[in-house]
Amino acid sequence: MKQLILVVGATGMLGEPVARQLEKDGYAVRVLARNPEKAKAKLGDSFELVRGDVEVPSSLEKAIEGCFGVHINLRGGPKAEDFERIEHRGTVNVVDVSARLGVQRITYLSGAAVFEKNSWFPSVKAKLQAESAIRESGVPYSIFCATHFMESLSLAIRGKRASVIGQQPHPLHWLAASDYAKMVSKSFRLPEAANKRFFVYGPEALTMTEALKKYCSIVHPGVKVSSVPIWLLSLIGMVSFNAELQFIAELMRFFEKVGEGGEPTEANRLLGTPTTTLEQWCDRQRKIA
Repeated sequence: MKQLILVVGATGMLGEPVARQLEKDGYAVRVLARNPEKAKAKLGDSFELVRGDVEVPSSLEKAIEGCFGVHINLRGGPKAEDFERIEHRGTVNVVDVSARLGVQRITYLSGAAVFEKNSWFPSVKAKLQAESAIRESGVPYSIFCATHFMESLSLAIRGKRASVIGQQPHPLHWLAASDYAKMVSKSFRLPEAANKRFFVYGPEALTMTEALKKYCSIVHPGVKVSSVPIWLLSLIGMVSFNAELQFIAELMRFFEKVGEGGEPTEANRLLGTPTTTLEQWCDRQRKIA
């Protein structure tokens, strides 16, 4: 029988590619969904869908029962208490049930800036706590500290304008989700990948402005790229009571201060080096559009 892997967060931008790659590589894939009907509309009929919520431990048992592995891709926010509630406590709930039911491998999406020195930022603190829970569970794990994903570039576009929030001076090794998904899938097959914290980088380094300009020139040639001060976005968020805008402003303030960390050599050696360049990825997006 095929080994069964549960994907938590499979309807998200970064969870879906992992679910599809696992299926392509011969695994049976189960998806945890708060709304299975909505998940089916997005993902199609390929996956077994089980209703559950990471905030309700009793709802996780049916989803995790019989699984060889569990992949966790959660998104908290926009407020600090939401990161604590979903990213941290939600992961704890999944991990506790996984350990009790005999899961043999857990994979988890963290970030390339997730270090103790950056724990002043709520999402980093929550991810560090989630990582700690995974390590303490006793279940073999692979933690993926990934840099910025190419898929996030589309979020900067509104109509005919694309905005870089703040100065964003740090070069970033932009990563295609498809390359990351292959690494996650391979980690389930590789004993040497157990109990590792991998840093995952794409093949070339570009600042946010450079990456967004290249993306727009290929995929959305009519879109103009401009810079928006962080203070202005924060002000708009406050006067409009828009917590999401306020969070984006704080997130961009964080990235303006903090670049990538870690070293991708071990991840590349064990799991395969990401090769998709931003130009190649953009060409694919243009054909899809």
